[in-house]
Amino acid sequence: MKLTFWGAARTVTGSMHELTVNERRYLLDCGTYQGRRQEARERNGRLPFAAREVDAVLLSHAHIDHSGNLPTLTRNGYQGPIYTSPATADLCDPMLLDSAFLQEKDAAFLNKRAWRRKLLRADNGAAAVEPVYTVQDAERVLPLFRRVLLHMPDETGPGLMYETGDAGHMLGSTGMLLTLEENGRRLRLVFSGDVGRPGLPIIPDPEPCPPADFLILESTYGDRLHQPLEHASERLARIIQRTAGRGGKIIAPAFAVGRTQQLVLMLHELTLQGRIPSIPIYVDSPLAFKTTEVFRKHLEAGDSEIAEHVRNGRDPFGFSRLHYIQDVNESKALNDLRGSFLVIAPSGMCEGGRILHHLRNNIEDRRNTILITGFQAENTLGRKILEKQQEVPIFGEPMRLRAEVVKLNELSGHADQRELLAWMTPAARHLKAVFLVHGEAGPQKALARAIRERHALEVVIPARGESFPLG
Repeated sequence: MKLTFWGAARTVTGSMHELTVNERRYLLDCGTYQGRRQEARERNGRLPFAAREVDAVLLSHAHIDHSGNLPTLTRNGYQGPIYTSPATADLCDPMLLDSAFLQEKDAAFLNKRAWRRKLLRADNGAAAVEPVYTVQDAERVLPLFRRVLLHMPDETGPGLMYETGDAGHMLGSTGMLLTLEENGRRLRLVFSGDVGRPGLPIIPDPEPCPPADFLILESTYGDRLHQPLEHASERLARIIQRTAGRGGKIIAPAFAVGRTQQLVLMLHELTLQGRIPSIPIYVDSPLAFKTTEVFRKHLEAGDSEIAEHVRNGRDPFGFSRLHYIQDVNESKALNDLRGSFLVIAPSGMCEGGRILHHLRNNIEDRRNTILITGFQAENTLGRKILEKQQEVPIFGEPMRLRAEVVKLNELSGHADQRELLAWMTPAARHLKAVFLVHGEAGPQKALARAIRERHALEVVIPARGESFPLG
């Protein structure tokens, strides 16, 4: 039995861990790496193992940094099962197709730019850029999903029993308990996936970590404590009031799955309470529209806030001032809209999608506000904006950052240090070692120190490609 870490190793994106049991290979997640463009293309396009040799994939949730490289597997010949929750499978349908579409558009853009440069320089230039994967590759993924209900053990292979619990991170997100048996040895491995926060809007609270011998634990916010969730609505109301008061626009990059629906629900409630001015609110994303339909389909997986809206005959994700935009021409029309409004658009880290157009048109106006609502990985445009760099590149052109930048920390879908320690405590006395993934150096070192001090456990921060025997 062996673990090898191929993604989210000393970084936050590209979650992918290989588990070997009885000479069979399993992937825990298969996510897209995000960062510098060329590095991301190379890492996502070149798998560090033969796809055909993977026997099964166990998927924690639908966010692209956990699921987004599944089409690369099928592109390279993978035809095995992908085990996950029903909601995750339903979300991956539009999300992977959208990701593939963006891959194709990105390759077309790079080739068009290279062609123009070739004309200007009269040279042959580099070879044409191929998309990391295509819509056809993504379509091959969809029939492979095997929907597994929470707390329903499933034997996914010889000596491997798979059972999930609610991770409380987003709709359908799971942590997984893997019971492994090989050559008469039996042990339990927990993969946390992404651990959510108690009290998050829409999503049920995370279930405690079950007893195990080994734990793979996310560490995104391992060095900080979040502000209380009850502050989020009040802060959001003040941000909107302040920006509208000066005639500005609020530009909110947000992940199409999870964060967008949380913001919509909060804006719905603030509107019902009369706590924000009567400005138009737009969700500018075909993907967000499609994934919101999945949320409506799986209302049973939501929390008490969702249930209350449904009991009162209200659509939790729709109200009179909210407009979902799918057509690209309607999206472009927002550029000419006068007066204040709020627009939510992906991608959450500002690495692609319609948010780039809204940023380009509004980032240099001091009346406007850029509302950051989620984690921003290193080298992404979102991180540069969050750091308030004086100049940031959008579509390859430098833009002056004059708009106000505000981060709404309270909405984070990731547990902070205190919440991670509390989540793992029920399993701590049984653990032999903890592997920290999905974090940058500072948060990982801080969380490792806190775990050692509280539980006196061995804590490992694996590098990419590093392997560890289990036993």
